[in-house]
Amino acid sequence: MSKPSLPQGTRDFDAATVRKRNYIFNTIKAVFELYGFQPLETPAMENLDTLMGKYGEEGDKLIFKILNNGLDNEAKADKIRAGFEKVMTGRSSKDITERALRYDLTIPFARYVAMNYNQLTLPFKRYQLQPVWRADRPQKGRYREFYQCDADVVGSRSLVNELELASIYATVFQKLELPVEIRINNRKILSALAAQCGGAEKMIDIAIAIDKLDKIGIEKVKEELAARGLSNDQIHLIQQFLEISGTNEEKLALLKTIFTDNSNGQEGIQELEYIIERSQIASEASGPKSQISIDLTLARGLNYYTGTIFEVKALGVQIGSIGGGGRYDDLTGLFGVPNVPGVGISFGVDRIYDVLTELNLFPADVYSGTRLLFFNLGAAEAAKAFELMQELRAGGIACELFHETVKFDKQFKYAEKKGIPYVAILGSQELEAEIIVIKNLQSGVQEQVTFTGLRNYSFDSGSVNGQ
Repeated sequence: MSKPSLPQGTRDFDAATVRKRNYIFNTIKAVFELYGFQPLETPAMENLDTLMGKYGEEGDKLIFKILNNGLDNEAKADKIRAGFEKVMTGRSSKDITERALRYDLTIPFARYVAMNYNQLTLPFKRYQLQPVWRADRPQKGRYREFYQCDADVVGSRSLVNELELASIYATVFQKLELPVEIRINNRKILSALAAQCGGAEKMIDIAIAIDKLDKIGIEKVKEELAARGLSNDQIHLIQQFLEISGTNEEKLALLKTIFTDNSNGQEGIQELEYIIERSQIASEASGPKSQISIDLTLARGLNYYTGTIFEVKALGVQIGSIGGGGRYDDLTGLFGVPNVPGVGISFGVDRIYDVLTELNLFPADVYSGTRLLFFNLGAAEAAKAFELMQELRAGGIACELFHETVKFDKQFKYAEKKGIPYVAILGSQELEAEIIVIKNLQSGVQEQVTFTGLRNYSFDSGSVNGQ
């Protein structure tokens, strides 16, 4: 019998981990709802042609394909063998696979919008919290199965949407007490850069290479650009662009001089200017305090982005981005519904979890489960304990009755191992006197409480009515 194991890049989550993850999920969901977004869920698998070709050359390589099921007859087996021969030559074959696990939540969302467009109230604002899968090499902060939390708006070109999405980022991380930097750029500016480097068709090559800058460094980026056919002069221009520094205002001023004669570039600059200025005004008023900076090295190599792009970095830790997104003004056109503007952001919950753990930022009460354990001290005593326990549960107090009558020591150890802060001791004498002994395991303090008084006992302050 083989030793049990997990697929590489996946994890089990114990109770403490699930509670901490739910703390993140609930924080994000509450902010999404605060901004008027509504929930949506889509299937774990999509048709392969829904996903392929939507994430660029690099992304397509990371899609988990699902093999067609069944070899129930020889004809089907022959087709599958022929399909494998195609795959070995670098081609695709529907005889082998027609479906794949979703790579992200954006493309399935676009597919949903295209299928239901005539029934939607526009602008349509949705959020989605579900797992996605990527055939990536596992490492710290990078998994093959992980959750994404997305918020998207379709049916509106207004920059108010970008402003609100930036504010959602700021609000969530403020509630998590996690210091971050929200980085923004604009694909229209990158498109203008591509125009000065030989034409718009260079856009994807440039974006994919720039997107790797943090991982491989400027020299490797230059090598990749050269391999993609750019000249030394064009590569030098891109390097100068990436080395623009200073405050947001200084960067915008320099960009205006570089792209004076490029209307697309000027439009991208104006959009960045709008977000920076309005975010600052909102922050100075009563909005969440956030650090938004223009990062010209931000490219996000996915094909579908067309305007503002976002990335969030946690301050004080060495880890990749913990959030990202951007505007995609014709994503549904991929599914036969053209000219539907959209913009969205995503939270990387697994990386956020790792950062909060590393910085010890989870609140103490996030670990709380059962608050009170009733000791099992006999049949009659357990029956009364169960009755009292049900009354407490009706009042919202999480409690348990130990499953069998054993020595005190074993029941105490159970409470300690589960992190249960209080135990209730109800023996024959207590049963006759209609009292119960409540012991705080952390302080060691114990007190007698009447059966009727137990209903009003505070398991936060450790007293009846909080006194």
